[in-house]
Amino acid sequence: MKSSNALKRIEVLVVTAIRTVREVIYGMTVYDWVHELKKARYEQERLFTLIVFGDLLGVPILPPYHMLRIIPYLVPSIENWRRSMLRERDFTDLIDQEIG
Repeated sequence: MKSSNALKRIEVLVVTAIRTVREVIYGMTVYDWVHELKKARYEQERLFTLIVFGDLLGVPILPPYHMLRIIPYLVPSIENWRRSMLRERDFTDLIDQEIG
C-alpha cells in the first residue's frame, strides 16, 4: 500500500516538474511573440470594426451598402468594440510595457 502511494506521489511530482519546465521554456522563447501577435490581431479587429461601424461614433468611412453586407459577421463583437473605443485612456495606455 505504501509503495503504491509513494509511486503515485513520485508520478505527480514528475508530471508537475515536466509541466513547470515546459511552461518556463515557453515563457522564455515564444510568449513574447504570442503576446505581440494577440495585440496586433486585437488592434486590427478594432480598426476593421471602426471602419465598418465608424458612423456610430461620427466617422463615416464606408457607404452604408457595404456596412450592411458585413454586419452579420461583426454583431457578436459590437458591444466589446464600443466599450473599448469609448473607454477613457491616459498616456500610459499608449506606452508599450516592454523595457528594452
